[in-house]
Amino acid sequence: MAGRPVRPTSAIDQTRRMLSLVTYLRERPGARIEDVARAFGISEDELVSDLDVLPMCGTSFRGGDLLDIDTDGERIWWHNPAALGADAAEPLRLAADEATALLVAARAVATLPGLRESDRQALLRATAKVEAAAGEAAGASSRLSVTFESEGGVFADVDRAISERRRLWIRYYSPARDEVTEREIDPIRLVSVGHTYVEAWCRRSEARRTFRLDRVAEIKILDEPSAPPEIELRDLSEALVQPAAEDPEVVVEVGPGGRWVAEYYPHDSAEELDDGGLRITLRTPDPASLRRLALRLGRDGRIVSPPELAESARRAAREALAAYEDEAAARAAGGAGTAAV
Repeated sequence: MAGRPVRPTSAIDQTRRMLSLVTYLRERPGARIEDVARAFGISEDELVSDLDVLPMCGTSFRGGDLLDIDTDGERIWWHNPAALGADAAEPLRLAADEATALLVAARAVATLPGLRESDRQALLRATAKVEAAAGEAAGASSRLSVTFESEGGVFADVDRAISERRRLWIRYYSPARDEVTEREIDPIRLVSVGHTYVEAWCRRSEARRTFRLDRVAEIKILDEPSAPPEIELRDLSEALVQPAAEDPEVVVEVGPGGRWVAEYYPHDSAEELDDGGLRITLRTPDPASLRRLALRLGRDGRIVSPPELAESARRAAREALAAYEDEAAARAAGGAGTAAV
């Protein structure tokens, strides 16, 4: 929706919205998509994305227990609202392995740094209730533990900063430049497209940027309030990287083995070549990042323009080859020395 102001969202916000959506739709069979989206203050695309997830939810994975919700593009229908009603077939029961998995996960989440104290306490109360209900099955869970990798702590800090509308300081590794930089960012939302990212306003570049959480080397929540400018939220369902018209143009030629580039990279055009390859024209805010693509393609592709980027890619390829040959020679020399002994 053009001109919509920034609306900070997170995975927790989306979960809360979807829980409310279940109640809302159950009471309004045949509700119009545009009316529901307006009621929840989201775009129709965001609503449809939620509807794609809801049919995977329910009291179990048995037939009839999952939410049977669909849409004809204009209205939303719920075919089995009784699945979550008081007259549902039977109360939810957890098997021993299900109770163990749930308790271990709950205790692990409760230890995440940056988790809001109110959420931590609510989680601990819920965990205690599950333990009481599980009985002997809860004993096994006490002997197991889970340690989250660093991304878990980063996620919790970002989620907290979004909720409290506070700025973040991060040390971030950029593989395109092979460097770690320090930045202050105003987080806007968490998104998951293969990996988990935070979309934010970067104070260093004075522009919107997307940061992959597992590349954040260090993070701190600052006292300064987060104040990103009013910008339109992008639909990231098609691709995380969405070039702008003013971004530099890059031309890449690929052989038959590199046609996948046109499927994974947003592009302006893809012309067929006589050898079965493609001449792809695309835009990117950071042309240097495409050097890695050129190295990955190898013989299946090359950068044609701009000339300076094409030369940079060739130089990177020569340096990579020389390093490989030096390592191979060193290994061969080491092997020969060992044989002589």
